[in-house]
Amino acid sequence: MERKRRIVVGLSGGVDSAVAAWLLKRQGHEVVGIFMKNWEDDDETGYCSSNEDFVDAAAVADVIGIEIEHVNFAADYKDRVFAEFLREYQAGRTPNPDVLCNAEIKFKAFLDHALRLGAESIATGHYARVRERDGCFELLKGLDPSKDQSYFLHRLNQAQLSRTRFPVGELHKTEVRRLAAEIGLPNARKKDSTGICFIGERPFREFLQRYLSQEPGPIRADDGREIGRHVGLSFYTLGQRQGLGIGGLKSGGGLHEPWYVARKDMATHTLWVVQGHDHPWLLSSRLVADDLSWVSGAPPAVGAYGAKTRYRQADADCSLQWSGSQDAVALNFATPQWAVTPGQSAVLYDAEVCLGGGVIATAA
Repeated sequence: MERKRRIVVGLSGGVDSAVAAWLLKRQGHEVVGIFMKNWEDDDETGYCSSNEDFVDAAAVADVIGIEIEHVNFAADYKDRVFAEFLREYQAGRTPNPDVLCNAEIKFKAFLDHALRLGAESIATGHYARVRERDGCFELLKGLDPSKDQSYFLHRLNQAQLSRTRFPVGELHKTEVRRLAAEIGLPNARKKDSTGICFIGERPFREFLQRYLSQEPGPIRADDGREIGRHVGLSFYTLGQRQGLGIGGLKSGGGLHEPWYVARKDMATHTLWVVQGHDHPWLLSSRLVADDLSWVSGAPPAVGAYGAKTRYRQADADCSLQWSGSQDAVALNFATPQWAVTPGQSAVLYDAEVCLGGGVIATAA
């Protein structure tokens, strides 16, 4: 039987972290809950539910019988995550702040805080697993394929994984919900949060316009026709279908096929759009990723792997090559991938093992 350890759990107010804390307490560990507040600029608008989430987290701690501490990481978040988020959007890319938040806040600032509290390890409600093999810590997919969150965790390193537990990674979501109801947790039926706290349920473009400069320009079809005007390239992402303001236009054949964002030309401030989900401009057989991070600390060998270019997609068969030096990697896909987006993460897998990945720089 494993010895009793002091483990600090990140309690978000959601059901997954609540059940994670309960599982660790049931195993006999000394469990302490931490609620992380990461955003406070405009809490009063009601878009960010941190106050409500803290009430839920505190109620969970009370039922489980553990202490809970409220810790404010808003300054760290603004410096390490939000500033980078804005820089990427201003450059015309589409960042993934959840990936950065995990690397910089949940498994860095939070882990450092937990260690100062005398914890041996931390735990969260992520659907992923950690396995130690020959002294090396591997990041594995969660057993529930519909909830696996290893994509968002791919930048974690050996030091972080060695002190991290994902108790619900072995479970399916339905089992987590069942356990929560059985235990009598007050948030057993609480719906899963969507998006990131500082955006919440608010209109995304309206939020970005508060922080980013706008430079309008032409919207052009693939034949070069100008068919509209955009409000600024930062406010659009590849594959976007809604909010283009050109929905009523017909293609040459008279069909009302939807328009999709296919390219962004920052030099001419041009937004290029195409009609049809499978237009060639939306498909890429190759990408180059940089800003690389490998879970083991060492880059993988050239060869065949699976890769995700966005969350919730099936692993796509690809071959890995080094692009010039080992500062960038090229992935060549057996089947063209849809709307591969610079700024998003390309994450590499060897079956159930998440190897790491990088930030998509270009796609073709």
